[in-house]
Amino acid sequence: PQDMENRAQKSGQGKSRLDSDDDFLNQEKSHPKWDAHPPRSKGAQSGARAEPDPQTPEIVPTPTEKPAELEPEPPETAPQPPEKPADAGEEKMLPDPRSADVPADEMPAEETACRERLRTLGVEFEEHKAEHDAQIGCSIPYPIVLKTLGKSISVSPGTELNCPMAEATARFMADVVQPTAKAERGADLKAVNQASAFVCRPRNGTRKLSEHAFGNAVDIASFNLSDGSRIEVGPAPPEKDAKFLDAVRKAACGPFKTVLGPGADADHALHFHLDLEPRRHGGTFCQ
Repeated sequence: PQDMENRAQKSGQGKSRLDSDDDFLNQEKSHPKWDAHPPRSKGAQSGARAEPDPQTPEIVPTPTEKPAELEPEPPETAPQPPEKPADAGEEKMLPDPRSADVPADEMPAEETACRERLRTLGVEFEEHKAEHDAQIGCSIPYPIVLKTLGKSISVSPGTELNCPMAEATARFMADVVQPTAKAERGADLKAVNQASAFVCRPRNGTRKLSEHAFGNAVDIASFNLSDGSRIEVGPAPPEKDAKFLDAVRKAACGPFKTVLGPGADADHALHFHLDLEPRRHGGTFCQ
């Protein structure tokens, strides 16, 4: 019996060593370097089939919203118009060589001779100080103011002109208007009423200086006759006045270089404009 017990004990010890060796081998086989396949999931180990993931719905792209336009912030101060240059003023006049005329220390011979001719015609006049505006361009170096246009013809109001224009006006009244009054109305010319003589301004609607700016023009508004009648320049005068006015107007074209009156434009509807504007080849402009 003792021998049987010893053999059984040795047999158990041997079996125990075999079990230990099996455990060691099992541990070595489970080591990653021995494992040719990755470990299976618990679901695979258990034999259960994995449920497929639910299908993700397709995402439809939405259009990008346009950013709201921001209103510009108002400036801190309201915009101001550009400042006008101090010397801008009105548009400058076109240059005229006569604008540079100033009186000399001694009156030129032609001015003296012109005054002598006026006295011979019986014209009363006064000397006037020189007119000169460098900014605008107006100039009369030797102006005179007419009081009459001859021995029996007055003019009102006083008429400031350069001497050549004064002489041309006096001669026209004596040589043309006086005989026309006799022929058409049977009366003498007694007075001439002027609407404008020297005025320092540009020609209406232009940048060119008017002949008035050089004392080289006169505007005649009406004529007084010895019978007490007055003949006024206008667009529709009485028939007997119209004949006189038409004759005077036609005769003025020649002695004067520019003649304008009713029908020429609105500015000359109520007077005759007469001037000695220098023109090429001595031409005239009459309307």
